[in-house]
Amino acid sequence: MSTPAKSSAKSPRETSSGTSRETAVLPPLDDPSVVAEHRRMKRRANRGRSFTYVAAIAIALWIIIPIFFVFSMAFTTEETVRSYPKNFLPFVPFSTETMRFFLGSEGVLKGLLNSVLVALITLVLSTIIAVPAGYAISRYVFPGRELFRISVLAVRAFPIVVLSIPLAVLFIRTGLFDSIWSLSLMHTALALPTTILVVSSVFASVPYELEEAGQVFGATPVQSFRHIVVPLVLPGIAASGLFTFVLSWNEVFAASVLTLDNRTLPALVLTSLANASPAFQFAGGFFLMVPSIIFTFFIRKYLFNMWGQVSK
Repeated sequence: MSTPAKSSAKSPRETSSGTSRETAVLPPLDDPSVVAEHRRMKRRANRGRSFTYVAAIAIALWIIIPIFFVFSMAFTTEETVRSYPKNFLPFVPFSTETMRFFLGSEGVLKGLLNSVLVALITLVLSTIIAVPAGYAISRYVFPGRELFRISVLAVRAFPIVVLSIPLAVLFIRTGLFDSIWSLSLMHTALALPTTILVVSSVFASVPYELEEAGQVFGATPVQSFRHIVVPLVLPGIAASGLFTFVLSWNEVFAASVLTLDNRTLPALVLTSLANASPAFQFAGGFFLMVPSIIFTFFIRKYLFNMWGQVSK
């Protein structure tokens, strides 16, 4: 009788050389070493999270405390503003005396209206110019494209005095000096580089295939742009409008050079600081600060969408 052939299959623990390979065995979860390592990792994560919270609170306080101090001094009596040491709400008496004094000062209401008009005109002009320019930069490849990007950004690197003095001479010769239109053109020139780059990056985040898909289904290029691209880039355009508005509202040097009788509120406050009372200074700081905060509050959802919906 023939003996059965021996199976040539090797044991799972045997290697081709005949040696055995031991399977790695993980310790159980209730092992003391595993528990200790888990505790160390948890403590490390808690330390990192605590550091993040402390840094965030410190940054928030660094921003909020001056705003809170200006607010408390703007809504109190003039005697409290002149007193020392200063107190904070709710320990200071609440009063609109300081605000009424500021609004009743000569030229304040006119300067406030000029600031709003200049900021809105700058926002509209910058958006009208930046949208087609940003779309062309993001969608079309042409010779000198990168050089054009750099040249657009290089305009923002010039000091404001280099632009404002020649423009003041030009506006005097053309009869536009000391008007909200001349100042709006100046602010538009200052805001355009940033606005164009922001808008072009927003257009670049929207895939061109979406426009092509719209044209495949019968839409014209203009219809694809209007019904597909524009709804996606509106949050980014709104964000660039925010930056333009704030830049125009807070700009003070060009407004001081290009205007005399039609000054904006920042230029008026700056030229009056040397002879102004503390109540005027605190109330002026409040008026310069609050519009930007309110505008940011209403536009914040567009900022969130800019980094969420548009980037997808």
